[in-house]
Amino acid sequence: MSATSISNLSNSIFVLTGFPGLELDYLWLSIPFSSIYAMVFLGNCMVLHVIRTEPSLHQPMFYFLAMLALTDLCMGLSTVHTVLGILWGLIQEISLDSCIAQSYFIHGLSFMESSVLLAMAFDRYIAICNPLHYSSILSNDKIMKIWMAILGRSSLLIPPVIIRLKFLTYCHPHILSHSFCLHQDLIRMACSDIRFNSIYGLALVISNLFLDAVLILISYIMILHTVLAIASQEERIKSLQTCVSHICAVLVFYVPIIGLTMVHRFGKHLSPLVHILMGNIYILFPPLMNPIIYSIKTQQIRRRIQRLCYLYIA
Repeated sequence: MSATSISNLSNSIFVLTGFPGLELDYLWLSIPFSSIYAMVFLGNCMVLHVIRTEPSLHQPMFYFLAMLALTDLCMGLSTVHTVLGILWGLIQEISLDSCIAQSYFIHGLSFMESSVLLAMAFDRYIAICNPLHYSSILSNDKIMKIWMAILGRSSLLIPPVIIRLKFLTYCHPHILSHSFCLHQDLIRMACSDIRFNSIYGLALVISNLFLDAVLILISYIMILHTVLAIASQEERIKSLQTCVSHICAVLVFYVPIIGLTMVHRFGKHLSPLVHILMGNIYILFPPLMNPIIYSIKTQQIRRRIQRLCYLYIA
């Protein structure tokens, strides 16, 4: 293959995949997807607004919740233009540079959400296992340092593997598996040496998602050990209830990741629609569900949102 051909292949456009076989129903499919994105934006913006304007919520737990809402909001913004663009018939293709940029934000925000959930687990551990030193351990200064560490971990570790995508040669059919770009999708189409991307990518997943999940599990084992040592059953239940929202958020984040991994690993025989559906659940389910979970399970946020709704209705 000539150098010109290789250059054309490496810098050409990629075809986004919507819902194969349902092209005639895209307009109808756009209605639920548009509604989901609207709920993602409104729900997370509402959580951020309530935490910012309600002085009683200026506490470590809610600062971490604001970080989670901001991450979910950005995840929605990173994919809305391609997902809805396909369903509305506005776009069908994406350039390599745009695809690389989108994959950076998707994976970076996924790592960021995992890190925020770990920070929230640490918050619950301190609140239950060391309540007398809670305010001194999680001061505003410490929370700011944790936030900066999360930003650095999520944004600075990914560029080596993402930037290398720009220099790979893509000679396989330029058809993406989803309506958005993922790193594993791009390296699947490359015919260059992808060992660095594969090894570094696996290391990132282990050192971020897997390690965070293990640390979250350890924190809850220690929390459970402390709670079971409490004499009063009422106090035990009260302590565990403060963790319910976070446990739900952890499940909402990790279950779709596990499901998508299992489908890609063992579901080769499944319909492409299953792969695409799992990919969309992985992207949209956490940002959609987290505001709902915390609005229902957190009394302070629920009351504040109710007051806002009464004001708008009146």
